[in-house]
Amino acid sequence: MKRYHSLSDEEAKILLHKSTELPGTGEYEHHDYSGIYCCRQCDQPLYLSNAKFSSGCGWPSFDEEIAGAIIRQLDADGRRTEIICSRCRGHLGHVFRGEAFTKKNTRHCVNSGSMRFVGLKTEQGCERAIFAGGCFWGVEYLLAQLAGVISVRSGYAQGHIVKPSYEEVCSGLSGHAECVEVIFDTNKIDFKTLAQVFLEIHDPCQQDCQGPDVGSQYRSGIYYLSLEQARVAKELLELLTAQGLKPVTEVLPAAIFYPAEDYHQHYYQKTGQEPYCHARVKRFS
Repeated sequence: MKRYHSLSDEEAKILLHKSTELPGTGEYEHHDYSGIYCCRQCDQPLYLSNAKFSSGCGWPSFDEEIAGAIIRQLDADGRRTEIICSRCRGHLGHVFRGEAFTKKNTRHCVNSGSMRFVGLKTEQGCERAIFAGGCFWGVEYLLAQLAGVISVRSGYAQGHIVKPSYEEVCSGLSGHAECVEVIFDTNKIDFKTLAQVFLEIHDPCQQDCQGPDVGSQYRSGIYYLSLEQARVAKELLELLTAQGLKPVTEVLPAAIFYPAEDYHQHYYQKTGQEPYCHARVKRFS
């Protein structure tokens, strides 16, 4: 199953026809925000913002890609190394070595038009987190009750087609997990506390299921938007492992989050029911 974003003429020139945008014209050249840069055509996460640096070359520069996201191949000119998205094979730019801009001695010179940015922070300065832990109705309902949580939306992430429907996610063929996007005020609750509660309101040791719900869309996952979120998530899972538990929660860079259909949002508030497969079990002291 494949489905990609429709591209503008300029985006198509870059991603499909290997064109290069004019230096100094791309929206991300001087972009300095925390988050993840994804492929504009297929949503695959490509670069974390901590890998971005200023090279003065006229295009966004990165010294390291997300593992497995990039394919290197000889450019048609026979001299440079082209970089393409490993999922959709869209053209991104070129990679150079030996310029000593950073300790990694690598510069990915990437066209802004080939990327889409997912920010760690909202415009209001709140932080974003993305979790998957079974049916999103229950995860949304319980996390929304925490002091400091501004909003929670049910949706889909981490799949390999764009703009999935509920039916496509349920088929298992789109690769998405049922997720929630949490916006929270870091002055009132931090990511660690939020992630602890998430790991207590579902069973992180169940593989591709949660209670009676079975399927890869019900897998357990923490999808990070910064290295700090990744560090905290892995640290918490190590604590569970030290207790003798065997968590299967995947910790991966976040891809594009797609809100679910309206009837899924705030489901338990609308129906007056309560979660049938989510209940808090204390796992952290």
